[in-house]
Amino acid sequence: MTIKMIAAATAAVASLLATSADAQPADWREVAPENLLVIETSKGQVLVELEPRMAPRHVERIRTLTERGFYDGLKFHRVIPNFMAQTGDPEGTGAGGSDLPDVPGEFSFRRGRDSGFVPVENAGDGLVGIMGSMPIATQPDAQMFVTADLKTSAHGLFCPGVAGMARANSPDSANSQFFLMSGRNDNLNEGYTPFGRVVAGQDVVLALKPGSEADDGKVAGDPDVMVKVQMASALPQGQRPVVRVALPGSAAFDEAVRAARTAKSGAFHICDVQPVVQVSR
Repeated sequence: MTIKMIAAATAAVASLLATSADAQPADWREVAPENLLVIETSKGQVLVELEPRMAPRHVERIRTLTERGFYDGLKFHRVIPNFMAQTGDPEGTGAGGSDLPDVPGEFSFRRGRDSGFVPVENAGDGLVGIMGSMPIATQPDAQMFVTADLKTSAHGLFCPGVAGMARANSPDSANSQFFLMSGRNDNLNEGYTPFGRVVAGQDVVLALKPGSEADDGKVAGDPDVMVKVQMASALPQGQRPVVRVALPGSAAFDEAVRAARTAKSGAFHICDVQPVVQVSR
């Protein structure tokens, strides 16, 4: 099953369960407007939920540059199918950034019992599952009882839809450029900072003009662009998208996991579980 097919199946699950007798308001949460990035591209709208619990400094950088209008008109200058689409460079070459200092890497974080994390599978001596909209790997809750801060270590996984910060060779060189994942890439885990996930518009990400494989994804000619980027909180109430996400452990979430397991059989991976989302205005 392709990414597009999994996304379509997840959307169908959301629609079905949201209108059924089993759907309960307590099974859904509304994304806070200050954590919802609204990207209007030349191919359509992409909505990204930011996750400040995982990467507070990077989320703050994205918010700051967005509020400045920094991202408006910037190109998707590097697009590699089944990997990612990169943007956020005012030079459009991959070498540019903002006038702000670079941001130190946030490759892992400390997870508390109140994180809402729901495990989906065991992974060695840890667990993989979903926290908010994000796929993560983490130590079990039992580890929290032997730590001073009553938390345990965790890190995000670079699955389709995950938003990550681009950087140079230095782990602390992220600035303004970011990328949206179109495929799974385990090589990025714990070496790049994930700061959010696409909750609507992954089909738009997949439709962005690809670059040359021989030129490391550099898009020639007329790349797609981010026409306008805003935080939902900056939009008037009537123009603001409202995003509801099924909570991990809810009926809609469990059905999405079941559908993904069935589709992938023995090849199932946490990256096959897409957020179950409803969007309204």
